[in-house]
Amino acid sequence: MVLAALNLAEGVQIVSFGLLGLIMLVGALGVVLLSNIVYSAFLLALVFISISGLYILLNAGFVAAAQVLIYVGAVNVLILFGIMLVNKDEDFVAVKNSWVSKVATGAVCAGLFGLLTTMVVSHPWEISGLPAAGDKAIEVIGQHFFSDYLLPFELASVLLLIALVGAIILARREYVPDTAIPTEEALTLPEKPRELVAAGSRDDSL
Repeated sequence: MVLAALNLAEGVQIVSFGLLGLIMLVGALGVVLLSNIVYSAFLLALVFISISGLYILLNAGFVAAAQVLIYVGAVNVLILFGIMLVNKDEDFVAVKNSWVSKVATGAVCAGLFGLLTTMVVSHPWEISGLPAAGDKAIEVIGQHFFSDYLLPFELASVLLLIALVGAIILARREYVPDTAIPTEEALTLPEKPRELVAAGSRDDSL
């Protein structure tokens, strides 16, 4: 009975891993291949969510929650705000010798894929003999953040602060018209023409 339950749990984990991996790959291809950048940003959020599901399969609940809160709830939303602020409807203009950039991009992607494949194949992937952190995972991560990884943690904080200030500056940017208006004309208002009235006629009316 116990063995059947363990086999069922392993089967569920394998099926979940396959589904999450498939969703992550399809979403990543959509991010790269779709022409609409807004759809690409939403698919990027789907990729982040699938990665958090992989963390759950690894019994890393805190890392999965941090993945959703930080990457989906902060980074991806910031990317969407940036797209909404700077995205403009412009006519497509063909770039000369665009095949050069495509070939270079393909070469870089193939090199990265080969590097990652070599690392995956050559790595032993042995299970560590150290005991799992369990409920004390947050405490252990905090200790590493403020001891071994203090400098990268502070640098990431500074970069996020710079990004926040840049987003505020973009959001508070004043509207600048396409055609420049001369300063004198902008500060003066057109006056309504007045009719000149003779002094005698004013006295007669009184």
